[in-house]
Amino acid sequence: MSVLLGVAGCIGAYKAAEVLRGLQRAGLSVRVAMTSSAAEFVRPLTFEALSGKPVVVGMYDRPDYATIEHIALAREARLLLIAPATANLLAKFAHGIADDFLSTVYLSNTNPVLIAPAMNVEMWNHPATQENLRRLRERGDRFVEPGSGYQACGEVGVGRLAEPEEIVGRALALLREADDRVVDLRGLHLLITAGPTVEDLDPARFLTNRSSGRMGYALASAACDRGARVTLVSGPVTIDPPRGANGVPEVVRVRSTREMYEAVMSRLEAGTVFIGAAAVADFRPVMRSGEKIKKLGRQHLTIEFETTEDIIGSVAAAPGREGRFVVGFAAESRSVIEYAGKKLSEKGLDMIVANDITAPGAGFDVETNAATLMGSDGSRVDLPLQSKRAMADRILDEILRRYPGDRSR
Repeated sequence: MSVLLGVAGCIGAYKAAEVLRGLQRAGLSVRVAMTSSAAEFVRPLTFEALSGKPVVVGMYDRPDYATIEHIALAREARLLLIAPATANLLAKFAHGIADDFLSTVYLSNTNPVLIAPAMNVEMWNHPATQENLRRLRERGDRFVEPGSGYQACGEVGVGRLAEPEEIVGRALALLREADDRVVDLRGLHLLITAGPTVEDLDPARFLTNRSSGRMGYALASAACDRGARVTLVSGPVTIDPPRGANGVPEVVRVRSTREMYEAVMSRLEAGTVFIGAAAVADFRPVMRSGEKIKKLGRQHLTIEFETTEDIIGSVAAAPGREGRFVVGFAAESRSVIEYAGKKLSEKGLDMIVANDITAPGAGFDVETNAATLMGSDGSRVDLPLQSKRAMADRILDEILRRYPGDRSR
């Protein structure tokens, strides 16, 4: 098991060497990434000698030329630990600024994050810092609170880096918590839809939408990682099939809404958790032309449409509803909460994921998302912009909290 230790530039950086040693004594492998400012306080050679591994400082340091380093480091570690974290680094994390290696790793990371801040007392108390801390806590980042006492600047107050033993203890506890969550969906069957559906007009043309399938595929991968049995019903996408640490989902390929409906209903079980993440076509042509529709001689073309199958409504109304948890998605361009709430109520869902497709980074065919989770009990959880994989875990956390389910099957 490995930890990625991030070190920022302040006098507390010297304590990071003791944190590294403490993690090693617990049997963990440690890689170190430093800011250029941190390298002014403690040389990278110190951490290389202690860890036995290359230390990355600059964006273009390439210890392994076969990998994209910030992605590789974020994926291989089970925990991102920042000790110390300066006010500047906290601000970057809070606002998604990625202008050096460590802040880029943070945005690439999908694992738990533990942050040990260290700074002058007035910097700690400043409203901007406190607002940044609030944002990061809301995203799920954990903190080892700074200590109080004499500081290097000569002032007294809160802001000293926590002691290495406390930081290591919190890191080990967080890793144990993550291990417990790895298989917390074991015994559950998740039936997930993803991607677009396609409705043909003629042999050459069709109607579809911009869904990439990334959100549904992230949910399938995360659920497999956490021990669930997963069936993924996927419309046409160009992304790789999802894989999980504890298995691979059954992937059922479909094209039209009718095909997706039939695939879902034939696989629905009494205790299934259903997540309708697909962007399903709401309408299809009443008549599909057997030949390519010609433009020649036409000024206008009128096509009559009919509504497609209501997949999520049918799942919610199917026999065995009392043992089933049904989650829908509402991708809207206006009045997002209002429309999502209406869909949640009218279709009898347990939870809905509402997102504004016009918001930067939160629409179709992007790697990130921001959403609001709304429950049938009136609850509401706002999820800020984050990777779709990170959001997948947050959605699964909420499902698990609301529906422990029958795991006897």
